[in-house]
Amino acid sequence: MLFQQVVRFFVLISAVVALCLSAGARAEDRATLERHSQQALNSLIAQNASARDLSKRAVAVLVFPDVKKAGLIVGGQFGEGVLWRGGKAAAYYNTGGASYGFQAGVQEYGYAMFFMKESALNALDSTQGFEVGVGPSIVVMDQGKGVTHTTTTIQDDIYAFIFNQKGLMAGVGIQGNKITKITK
Repeated sequence: MLFQQVVRFFVLISAVVALCLSAGARAEDRATLERHSQQALNSLIAQNASARDLSKRAVAVLVFPDVKKAGLIVGGQFGEGVLWRGGKAAAYYNTGGASYGFQAGVQEYGYAMFFMKESALNALDSTQGFEVGVGPSIVVMDQGKGVTHTTTTIQDDIYAFIFNQKGLMAGVGIQGNKITKITK
């Protein structure tokens, strides 16, 4: 009896999370995604000196302008992005993930990944996408790192910036996130 109630609870929570994510996960058309991605990148570069410096040196920048995340014990996230290379849209990707643990909330955010080496960029496609935390080294730039960042300290494969955070998501849990190339 108790086991059945627990199973029903998790099924209900999973359904709520799926509904939250599907409402925000509707795919944008190619032109709209490119426009939102370029606007997000331009805004980040205008507001953040480290991002501006990295953009001049990066071989490519992958921008996810709008990632939606929701969870209540079981959670998920999804977003689509554009890989910019030489000022042009070179490819399209999605990011998705699931999490489990003590968590609750809904959040939207964007993030940009500045690929500093061809080898890091090649790893993105040669592995059929990669999981964040596995593969090339990724440094998430926060204000502390942004202050100490100089042209001589750029040695990592990928630098990531999180921006435009809205909503509230709190908790502790196990999370996985994968970036995969898509056709638009």
